[in-house]
Formats: sequence, C-alpha cells, structure tokens
Amino acid sequence: MMNQLSLLIAVAVFAAADGAGLQSEPAQPAAFRHAGIVAAWQAYGDRLTFGKGQTLALVDDGCTLSRPEWSKSDGDPPKVLVAWDSVDGDDDPKHEGRGYHGSTIGIPSSVNFGGKRGVAYNDQLAVIRALECCHCNVSDGTTVAKALQWIIENHKQYRITTVNLAPVDDKAHDAPVQTDIDQKLARLRELGIWVSAPTGNHNFTTGISWPACQPGCFAIGAVRPGRDEVYLDRHAQVDLVVPAAATSSSNAIACGAAIVLQEAISKTGYDWKTDGPNLPLALLAIMKKTGVTVQDPATNRSYQRLDLKAALDYVYAAKK
Repeated sequence: MMNQLSLLIAVAVFAAADGAGLQSEPAQPAAFRHAGIVAAWQAYGDRLTFGKGQTLALVDDGCTLSRPEWSKSDGDPPKVLVAWDSVDGDDDPKHEGRGYHGSTIGIPSSVNFGGKRGVAYNDQLAVIRALECCHCNVSDGTTVAKALQWIIENHKQYRITTVNLAPVDDKAHDAPVQTDIDQKLARLRELGIWVSAPTGNHNFTTGISWPACQPGCFAIGAVRPGRDEVYLDRHAQVDLVVPAAATSSSNAIACGAAIVLQEAISKTGYDWKTDGPNLPLALLAIMKKTGVTVQDPATNRSYQRLDLKAALDYVYAAKK
C-alpha cells in the first residue's frame, strides 16, 4: 500500500526532473502514482510530449471557458482549441440549467496550468456541450448523438483522437440500451478514435450507467487510489479500472493514457494491428495485457487496472 512519504518523494522527484524547470505536480497525486502516470512521465519525458498534436473531445454538460486552466496554459498552444454546443447549435458551450461538470472533468486528462498537470498535459481540448447536466437520461441521446456527429465531421481538422464521453444516467444497465448514439459510436470506432465513459458511482454490482454500457464505448471503472480494491459501479461490461475517487476521474485518466499511448505507437512505429482489428481496441488490449489483475469479491470477477508505464514499456520493447 502506498504511504504518504513515498507519494511526496515521487512528486518531488517528478518536479525536480521537469526539463522545463517548472515546478509541476500531478493533478491527482495518489491516483497518478498508482496508475503509473508519474513513472511514465519520469521514464519517457525525453521521448514523448504527452499529448502535443492531439485533441481530446470533452463531451459533457458545458464548460466555463474563462476558468484559468482553460483560458491559459503553461504549454505553448492554447489549451482549448475549439468549442461547440450540440444542444443549441452554436460555438458557446457555457453551462445552462443544471450543468456544472464539464468545467472540471478535463483536469485529470489535460490540465497544464499553475504547475498542475494532467496525464496528457500537452494535449488540446475540443469542449462540446451535449446535454444540460452530466447526470442525464437516455433521452439525452439525441443531442449527444449530434455532438458525436460533429466529432465525426471535424476530427481531421482538429486532430481529435480521443473522446471523453462524460455523462452518466446513474442506473444499473446490465445490457446496452438502444439510443441515437449507437451508430455514431460505431463510426468513431471505425475511424480509430478512442471513446470511453465512466461506469457510475453508486457501488452497483448488477450493471453500469449509460452511455458506458453501449457498444463502441469503453466502460471505465475504478479502484481506490493507493490500493487495488475495485469499487463504485462495476459489472461484466467494465473494460478497465483506473485509480480515482470517482469513475468520471477514472475515465478522464484513461483518456489521457490513450492519448499518450497513441503517441508512443506513432513514434515507435509499433504494429498495433497485432493487438486488435482497430486502433481503439488495440489500445485497450495493450492497457489490459500490461495492467494489473484485480479481484473483486463483490462481483466474483477480475478486472484489469491501468499501468501506463507498463503499457509504454511494452510498446517501446517491441521496437528493439
């Protein structure tokens, strides 16, 4: 089990090793250390940019773009590359109604401000408001589908490689629910774009939230930061577990890891086709085969926990 002293040492080592001279720290220190993020930064800081040239589409309930972590950046390009509102059909994704979540959920994957860093801290964001509130209903599939269609049409222009589909309907689905997003998810998978969603935070063991339960969307669950104990919503549909205090953060970390792993594959020329029929499935397969197996007595199942350093080691070892 991780202790506080070892965590402080790891963070201090990372800050001292920052080639830019900026005193930096992980956005979520305990979770990042547990998931091999800090170790990946330390081991591959001279070979990877951790997101430069890639854009993460954040599909949620809007965002306050004037917040300093989004309006400013410690990196070279602006953090927010483009914004869209698929509910209103305009380019202003401000929160309306009960929206609040999208202003913060990009932090674990992407923040690069004030010395705090997300997993892929040099990426950019496409901020998309797709519904009123992240705690949603499957009827929101209509406007979420419009958001996904916008990504399909614009992914090349804005270099979108990864989608954080952040909403949860807070129900225990043990099977997919037919909605308007299904064909869009299938098309994004064909295009090689990673799409994942959080499973939910109610400790359900009989199902997970929509849209995580849908085909074409990876379902990301959680272990407790600092120890491999599966908790929050989980079921046979879960594709990967990631240390975090909530599955929305688990999913955000997984999205950042997908960006970093894609960069490693591109730079090494690794043949991902040996791992899956398309790039997203290959990324997931690498994360799972290099991850840590965690047993869950509550569901009598085992899950694979993300270790980004091990995934990068696997890709770079194949280069030799």
